[in-house]
Amino acid sequence: MAQKGFKIAGDKLCCAICLDLLKDPVTIPCGHNYCRDCIKIYWDGQDQKHIHSCPQCRQNFIPRPALVKNTMLAELVEEVKQTGLYAVPADHCYAGPEDVACDVCSGRKLKAFKSCLHCVVSYCERHLQPHHNVHGLKKHKLVNPFKKLQENMCPHHNEVMKIFCRTDQQCICYLCSMGEHKGHDTVPASTERTEKQKELKPCLENFQLRIQDREEHVKVLLQDMEAINQSADKAVRDTEKTFEQIFFHIKEKNSDIQQQIRCQQKTEVKRAKQVVEKLQEELSELKRKHAELEQLSHTEDHTQFLHMFPLFSNFTESTEIPFTKHHPLLYFDDVPAAVLEVKNKLQDDLQEGWQKPQTRAEFLKFSTQLTLDPDTVNMRLLLSEENRRATFVSKKQAYPGHPERFMNRSQVLSRESLTGRHYWEVEWSGFGIYIAVAYKSISRTGDQSEFGNNSESWALDCYSSNYSLSHGKNCYRFTGPVSSKIGVYLDHRAGILSFYSVSGTMILLHRVQTTFTQPLYVGLRASHFLGSDSSAVFV
Repeated sequence: MAQKGFKIAGDKLCCAICLDLLKDPVTIPCGHNYCRDCIKIYWDGQDQKHIHSCPQCRQNFIPRPALVKNTMLAELVEEVKQTGLYAVPADHCYAGPEDVACDVCSGRKLKAFKSCLHCVVSYCERHLQPHHNVHGLKKHKLVNPFKKLQENMCPHHNEVMKIFCRTDQQCICYLCSMGEHKGHDTVPASTERTEKQKELKPCLENFQLRIQDREEHVKVLLQDMEAINQSADKAVRDTEKTFEQIFFHIKEKNSDIQQQIRCQQKTEVKRAKQVVEKLQEELSELKRKHAELEQLSHTEDHTQFLHMFPLFSNFTESTEIPFTKHHPLLYFDDVPAAVLEVKNKLQDDLQEGWQKPQTRAEFLKFSTQLTLDPDTVNMRLLLSEENRRATFVSKKQAYPGHPERFMNRSQVLSRESLTGRHYWEVEWSGFGIYIAVAYKSISRTGDQSEFGNNSESWALDCYSSNYSLSHGKNCYRFTGPVSSKIGVYLDHRAGILSFYSVSGTMILLHRVQTTFTQPLYVGLRASHFLGSDSSAVFV
């Protein structure tokens, strides 16, 4: 009988199946106790094998034993319930959605403590006790619990797969080795694991290298994103500032034009007013003379008429109108016409600046035919196809001396200088090439003559699926789709230089936003590595 102040351990009066206090406890032949319903359900699942065993000690019973109530244990359980001396397992002991649950527990399952590779069952700490106590179970392989334990079972024979078939490269059970895998090269799974373990280190190193490579790419892309954001913010600020200046100049010009118009208006109106006043005076005089003449026409005094008439006749002959403008509304028509012309030109310039090509067809509208300048070509390059192709060659070419010739790098410039908007494509092969634009003032000797290694040139280095853009002391590395054809778009006035991968579709590789201060020349440089000569051609 339970004494006051004495707490009974939870595992003494609880069912080993449901892990709760015994309900209608029964004792089976081996002496272990269970809830009547728990052991009944457990044995119902074993009826097909006609062998019924104890969940704890694994003792088998044939035939199925009758279940006999343990009256004394039932009374003890009732007394424990009433006195509250039973220690309930803590909530954190029960299995959650992410935990491996004990396969033996019924009802609310506890967390699994170990998984048995022999039984292919996961056990909580309580249900694992037979593996520590029973001699035959002590030999079983116990591992940390994991959810995919059933994957260790053969899907054909429901046996544990402890054998590895090297012929078919798969895990099998012993029945498979005597059946469809008979005669194959088979070894214990542990032996194959030992062999594969040797391959793990180089595999891990390979993964580590790939991880580092991807992390570097992510770092570069994040830097590009930051550069894009900074460039966009700067472009917005500069654009806003420029438009404010444009608006200021337009407003200032508008005020100046209005002032000129008003000044001219005042001058013309004053001149016209003076003429009007003179004409009004003359008009008054004419009306007075007209009245006198009208009166003279009615006089009956012939002598008086003949005396006065010559005076009127001489007056009308000397009159002249001093105002010669006949279309005063046309005085300022040329001003709005001139302003409208400025407005149309500004609108055209703005539309041209913002209408960026998007498709290859739109880029080709700015296509420019380019040729290579023999006076600049390095002696390791061979020009062909009407000076449109440059190929690296081992034997130096016998080019005549020229101050424009590149002496230390296998590169060449185009004949044509570029301003405005242009598009061209370069098709390349071999180890790798540089596609560049440069000022004519670029050095022709030493390291400073290398495309991209100075402030006077921008160079895209193409090799495999990796690219880099060099200018001055800066070099940006990035990846992109493999393509043997590269498209280049230049908007000299906007300071835009864009490189594209061209293979059916156009994919932007890199865009430069800067300020070009001189006309640009297109440059090609062919590389050489381990017998692989490179070649590039304008297409």
